[in-house]
Amino acid sequence: FFFKGIILEYVQGGEPKTRSIDLLYLRPDTDAIALVEEIRKGEPLITASCKEHVIHLVRRLQEKLEEKEDHKFYLFKVLRAHILPLTNVAFNKSGSRFITGSYDRTCKVWDTASGEELHTLEGHRNVVYAIAFNNPYGDKIATGSFDKTCRLWSTETGKCYHTFRGHSAEIVCLSFNLQSTLVATGSMDTTAKLWDIEKGEEIVTLSGHSAEIVALSFNTTGDRIITGSFDHTVAVWDVGTGRMLHTLIGHRGEISSAQFNWDCSLIVTGSMDKTCMLWNAMTGTHVATLTGHSDEILDVCFDYAGQRIATASADGSARVYNAETKKCIAKLEGHGGEISKICFNPKGNRILTASSDKTARLWDAATGHCLQILEGHTDEIFSCAFNYKGDIIITGSKDNTCRIWH
Repeated sequence: FFFKGIILEYVQGGEPKTRSIDLLYLRPDTDAIALVEEIRKGEPLITASCKEHVIHLVRRLQEKLEEKEDHKFYLFKVLRAHILPLTNVAFNKSGSRFITGSYDRTCKVWDTASGEELHTLEGHRNVVYAIAFNNPYGDKIATGSFDKTCRLWSTETGKCYHTFRGHSAEIVCLSFNLQSTLVATGSMDTTAKLWDIEKGEEIVTLSGHSAEIVALSFNTTGDRIITGSFDHTVAVWDVGTGRMLHTLIGHRGEISSAQFNWDCSLIVTGSMDKTCMLWNAMTGTHVATLTGHSDEILDVCFDYAGQRIATASADGSARVYNAETKKCIAKLEGHGGEISKICFNPKGNRILTASSDKTARLWDAATGHCLQILEGHTDEIFSCAFNYKGDIIITGSKDNTCRIWH
């Protein structure tokens, strides 16, 4: 399940469909049975037979909300993982495994609990830049490389299932849809491509941008994908047909980051023009511009509930905005260099930032107070991630190492 929400999967006319139910107002003291009864009134998909299961899920969400949060992180292990700098790090859904990509042309699979290397995924002929698990399943890994190909691997065996060829320039971003039927790749050749995971073949090319595509993101239902480009625009595409539905025009600089919120109603975009913009995902209309940074915005993200937006900037600060009021609710100040990555923990009460000042920092999302500085890397950190429970962090650095923090 998702934090603060449940995704229902069902089949209609032989087609798998998903529907999200919003639980943003769930509190530890909410009456779970009454809440599910209330949801059932407006949700025919929840039949009597699956009602108990939904009540169970709601109660599990409530337990998560109750957990006290004053976790201090300590360095557990330094993985001298690669012979060249790392490009990216990512967890599987449970956090039992993570992957690292590197300029050394490999992706490595690690066991989180022991810090042991499980597999080295070899075969790319250039930098492995973009990496992803097919979460929530986690049985497959996709790697995108400067060699213009994307490869699909088995997490268990490390074997390569498919090599996707067709791009005419470097692949710099990729993503699985949540249903784990497609992988999308974005390239310096100005196109994005959708590939069928089972068949190992290209389904469609998304053409329309006039410059490199550097960011892409599926919505949770998997029927839309957005691409962010150096041409200053973000395009919204219909996954089924490959048709461009909207072009989000307004930024005056290259796009650095683009994301849907979890109920797929909003899109957030970050740009080199120092602003972050909010858009209506259905209509493609501009909703708000979030200002305040004095330099390029390098990363943006929503919390899982879609209530807050965090921005990371080259000005060395990060900001948190309320998605409803569009007001800045916290400024995260203290880093001594640009912040290239920012993410919320799944619960949404902590923020993690990675900076060129060689540190990662942990912040209170509500107040903006710095709770902890993760020190020890000897060069800039440009990737960081929480596991789903929010009690393990990994950081990846230009110093060729990856660190696990508990």
